[in-house]
Amino acid sequence: MDKSIKSFGSRDTLHKLQNKESLFLCVIATTLTSRIPGITGAGASPELTDYTPAADVELIIHGAPQCLPEIPQTVVGGEAAPTPAVITKASLEMANIPFLVADAGAAVKPSIPYVNINDKQGRNIITGDAVSNPVEIFNKGKILGKTLSKLTDHLIIGESTPAGTTTALGVLEAMGYEAWGKVSGSTPENPHTLKRQTVENGLEAAGLMDDLPLDPFQAVGAVGDPMIPAVAGITAGSTVPVTLAGGTQMTAVCAFLKEAIKDFNFDDVSIATTIFVATDETADINYIARQIAPINIFAVDPGFEKSENQGLKKYTQGVVKEGVGAGGAMLAAQLKGVHIDDIRTKTEELCREIF
Repeated sequence: MDKSIKSFGSRDTLHKLQNKESLFLCVIATTLTSRIPGITGAGASPELTDYTPAADVELIIHGAPQCLPEIPQTVVGGEAAPTPAVITKASLEMANIPFLVADAGAAVKPSIPYVNINDKQGRNIITGDAVSNPVEIFNKGKILGKTLSKLTDHLIIGESTPAGTTTALGVLEAMGYEAWGKVSGSTPENPHTLKRQTVENGLEAAGLMDDLPLDPFQAVGAVGDPMIPAVAGITAGSTVPVTLAGGTQMTAVCAFLKEAIKDFNFDDVSIATTIFVATDETADINYIARQIAPINIFAVDPGFEKSENQGLKKYTQGVVKEGVGAGGAMLAAQLKGVHIDDIRTKTEELCREIF
């Protein structure tokens, strides 16, 4: 197995998945939480974050967004880093892995075929009334997971949800997990204070501060996002191994699963992320995961410090870090024999073509 994959847990899972047929599903959602200034870098402005998930998946399918004239980028200090969708696109194309999209509640719908789980985007968690139908979303997710697992040996689930680390923080804390200051973010200066205030204000607005810990559906309903119950449901419905392709948001999915299904077995569930999340000094994905279950976490290093593309180099400086299942897509491609250097070269080529 490639040395670019760092393992936090057993590597046996990787050996079992080598050369298996994989299917990549990206679950998209938005919430009005992403409109809070300074809470996320996943868009050129807070208003444009509504377009980011649709633009990301359109880029993977069409090579360019259809809903926006510009490609989503994270701008820090006047310099832009490209969306991680280019990494996902490069990886899936090189390994010939099929790509599907599920809408869990995106404000802007992508102009590609997609599976509908939920129409409505999430509200601002500061209201304490974030998601109105988490049970329905979870149950529809289970149906999709059961169906998709008949089509593949290995289901990889990524996500694109601006401000998703804040809603993940809300769900984790509401369920009684210690996550303050531990979730990652898309900018080098992780706005932990703003995230915590937003979550606390939401729990207070819901009148639930004295009722903690909440059950998972209550937690999502008050301070979560629709992606979390959707991905949890898909994972619960799957009968094949699942790789959750994402950062600290996926620990919220795992915590949701643990609390929603008391005997849930994590043996066939892994988290795959990028090295930028795993080594993020402003967060701690392993600390959160250890509170839930002995979950295997794999982190892929694309070697962007070697890249001549200045936007990709920004990833090594704490910008973007992860998204659109980039870490899991790179891992899946490597499991099918694609070398990480080739993935990086392909990503650079796509950046030249697209940007």
